[in-house]
Amino acid sequence: MLAFNKRLDLIEERILAPGFRTGRGTANEVNFWIFDYNPEDELAVRAHVHYLQGRINNAHHDVRIVTFDLYELMIEVLREKGYLEKVLEMERKKGSEGILNPIKKTLRLTLESDLIIEKITKDLVPEHDIVFLTGIGKAWPIIRSHTTLNNLHSRINHNPLVMFFPGEYTNELCLFGEITDDNYYRAFQLIER
Repeated sequence: MLAFNKRLDLIEERILAPGFRTGRGTANEVNFWIFDYNPEDELAVRAHVHYLQGRINNAHHDVRIVTFDLYELMIEVLREKGYLEKVLEMERKKGSEGILNPIKKTLRLTLESDLIIEKITKDLVPEHDIVFLTGIGKAWPIIRSHTTLNNLHSRINHNPLVMFFPGEYTNELCLFGEITDDNYYRAFQLIER
């Protein structure tokens, strides 16, 4: 079992390795990867993602890290649509459970016009971009990691994607080590534990 800090250190080497950006599995699987970690390491992961993005984007001209925080995207869409204040007021009146479905409908989650998926995919033109997905725990239960991956599968064909997942990934996603999402078999573990 690798130490957590060692796993963080191996990310850069792995994503800059020859073939990572163009690689697909033997069965033509998508180039989706998951870096799972214990939820209590969230702040260290956030700091390392920020460090990696700055380091790689400034040092390498043939690759760019593009990071999308699902929670921040959700807030951005609600703000753009003029719903953020309404949602906050509704939460004060009805509680957190009362805003889940209205937010999901506003974001058009699971629909062809899913606004989170559109925000992620609209700026991805260069095939050399590597997509980092963060904010998985912050966006739950509104945005589900397996749904996001499934919806991105048909929209991201050339860019490798790394989801930073606060929980465990074996053959299924187990958020916070407790909440099991639907199975998702098309992703690979970025750095084994």
